[in-house]
Amino acid sequence: MNNMMMKKKTTQGRKKIEIKKIDNLSNRQVTFSKRRVGLFKKASELCVLTGAEVAIIVHSLGKRVFAFGHPNIDAVINRYTTGSASSSSSSSSSSSVADPKIPLGAHEIQQHNRHYAKVSKELEVERKRKELIEGSKLENGGSFWWDDPIEHMGLEDLQQYKASLEELKKKLLMRADDLIWL
Repeated sequence: MNNMMMKKKTTQGRKKIEIKKIDNLSNRQVTFSKRRVGLFKKASELCVLTGAEVAIIVHSLGKRVFAFGHPNIDAVINRYTTGSASSSSSSSSSSSVADPKIPLGAHEIQQHNRHYAKVSKELEVERKRKELIEGSKLENGGSFWWDDPIEHMGLEDLQQYKASLEELKKKLLMRADDLIWL
């Protein structure tokens, strides 16, 4: 009797997938975002459970760099590049010339750190841009183009509207992907 009262499961749940490149760009971006979050979460758990120092640098499909580090990425990279036991990042060099004493690949890590700083500045510019957009929305009576009614649009207008919505969705997915770890 109790079994009849239970609701049927509506999701597919977790299932094994074939590990191969995802063809659909939108699905690939969503998968990247979710897996990156999972990777960073596992790294965080490893740090908490074992006291390990971890640094992870990930490039997105949109050529953006995401980084995770514990205690912080600069301290871990500095420790790796200098070989020192201290996790202090005060002696980190910002020079663009590779030091021959630094292990292979460390110069690239320094470049990624500089790129991360650049992307952080770009984020600040985007935040200011958001404020301008919100201000213009208020000036336009509180609506955007996607809020317009579609009942009286012709076929060509509807096709353009659909294409614009798909482009907006793609940009939103990429932007959400960028903002997850701020």
